[in-house]
Amino acid sequence: MKKVLIIGSGIAGLTCAIECAQRNMEVILVSPFSSERSQSVLAAGGINAVLDNCDPGDSIDCHIDDTLKGGCDIAGKSAVTGLCESAPDIIRWLTKIGTVFTNDADGNISRRAFGGQSYKRTCYCGSSTGKQIVTALVMEARRLEGIGRIKRRLWMDFHSALIRDGRCFGALFFNESDYDIEVITADSVVFATGGQNALFGKTTGSILCDGYAEGRLLMQGVKLKNLEFIQYHPTTMETSQKKMLVSEAVRGEGGRLYYEENGKRVYFMEDRYGERGNLMPRDIVSGCMAETGRDIFLDISFLGKERILDRIPEVYELCKKYRGIDISKESIPVAPSVHFFMGGIAVNNSHESNIGNLYAIGECASIYHGANRLGGNSLLAAIYGAKMAAASIERSESKAFSADFGSELEMARMELQTLKSSKSPFPVVYIRYMLAETMKETLGIVRDEASLKKGLEEVSYYLSVADKIRYDSSEFAYFGYSLSGILTLAKAVLTSALFRRESRGSHIRSDYPDTEEGFRAATIVSYDEGRIGTELDTEGAYEN
Repeated sequence: MKKVLIIGSGIAGLTCAIECAQRNMEVILVSPFSSERSQSVLAAGGINAVLDNCDPGDSIDCHIDDTLKGGCDIAGKSAVTGLCESAPDIIRWLTKIGTVFTNDADGNISRRAFGGQSYKRTCYCGSSTGKQIVTALVMEARRLEGIGRIKRRLWMDFHSALIRDGRCFGALFFNESDYDIEVITADSVVFATGGQNALFGKTTGSILCDGYAEGRLLMQGVKLKNLEFIQYHPTTMETSQKKMLVSEAVRGEGGRLYYEENGKRVYFMEDRYGERGNLMPRDIVSGCMAETGRDIFLDISFLGKERILDRIPEVYELCKKYRGIDISKESIPVAPSVHFFMGGIAVNNSHESNIGNLYAIGECASIYHGANRLGGNSLLAAIYGAKMAAASIERSESKAFSADFGSELEMARMELQTLKSSKSPFPVVYIRYMLAETMKETLGIVRDEASLKKGLEEVSYYLSVADKIRYDSSEFAYFGYSLSGILTLAKAVLTSALFRRESRGSHIRSDYPDTEEGFRAATIVSYDEGRIGTELDTEGAYEN
């Protein structure tokens, strides 16, 4: 029986665990916290699919075209085609396992308009689609746990992969229960560790998704891809804790963006793009908002309280709770904020990386979204990618191994001890705070060479002192050993942004404002003894 280690238990990780278990594999699902705390529960808007009762004129081919166009022609057509063609079956599967979608008067799944799409094809569960899907997946996973097909390991933090001779044999983990390092071996390892939010501090996502796994894997020889493409969601609301997402569902229900000039409202998106201007792709809306240089507001009050509570109740409660705003009477102050990372681990159509038997799914993988993700495609990609990985693992050849990973285990334990004995005056949390400030300043919606080089200088300095940082034993140990990996990823992101001398999708360079045909390919990132290498995937190795 094949043994599969899955790291991360959000929607992608849960789906892959369920699929592998149903294919008669032994599954170990590892995460530092329960699925109910994963970032997946924050997904509000919906999941895309062209269903049988689609809008007149809509089609799967149109969904494919919208996705490729939104990604500015650097997403793999074959991968995107599989994604969109599988979407209707995924919706049916989610319904079968208990996902409660919002239905219309005829009992069909309701759909709303989302940015960058030609038709209404985003299926939703009120404004808590992610939470509903996680709930259904958790129940299905627990059923399989009950019959011994899935084994859950909580309070376990990824440390490093066990890689030899170009193949992954498992991973090392920091066990929070005994503050020790543990080895888990497997025939295949799947990473479902989410995005890179902690690089930027306050974002719309969970800071628990910090990008460390990607950074550490890069240092271990795993190639990354398209790190420069960072999506700023145009409508977020500032709170003391984080940037709260004001779901695209608000604009899907007719919400209008405006700024005030001489006492009058200027609906700038509609003035530039017509009546569907508020639902342009997210990179375009965010860029236009930044260009105005003004405070921006989003108005949905004209729907009336009854309809607002029926269609977007979570948004109403969110604004009321965190800002005291009654959106049935007042406009919402909004601003763009880091929301999604199109870049991640470079994978092929089977979601396998350049390292044998090492897979990546969900936001930590880069394959479907190109230079900019369409709203509603992230949940779809997480589920579809998980299913593709499980199918590939089932087909893969199982090779017996008897390697002893005692040396790797001992080195990891020594690393923890070294951190505890450091005499640096700078604590880990201080460097992470400084990193977030650097990334926000240099990797905003609009970048240029000078700011990117400045960011690289600062991150390089942080890296030079990373192994001397003071580790307070009262702090969470993961903060200590993860710092170098997070900083390495930050350096790779900045290097990729400097390398791409054009503007495309979410990557806007003021010094290179045009989109260049010569850069119509993915950026592949590698690591060699501290040096970050970048090249264009002109051969299409990861654009199958």
